[in-house]
Amino acid sequence: MTSSKVFIASMLIFLPLLVHFAAGEQEVLNRAVNRSPLQKIDCGAACVRRCRLSSRPRLCHRACGTCCARCNCVPPGTSGNYDACPCYANMTTHGNRPKCP
Repeated sequence: MTSSKVFIASMLIFLPLLVHFAAGEQEVLNRAVNRSPLQKIDCGAACVRRCRLSSRPRLCHRACGTCCARCNCVPPGTSGNYDACPCYANMTTHGNRPKCP
């Protein structure tokens, strides 16, 4: 048997296996996309808790809502605790000041 015939024969054997495994990988990816590992949190309630002692509650709620929507988390308590939500802590305004209350 020549090398081209061996190659064609091996492709005929392995191609269906490759298609089968690729389809399985696609199914795994589809399930991962459809089921997010992080459940969406209720940003409204989380920001009410976060901003309840703020001197400027409307401004606090607006900023907190934006940060929560982007990060899907709000640190516990009314201030600080940024280590619980690094994304929330690292967001800044155009003036390089912390964005999230």
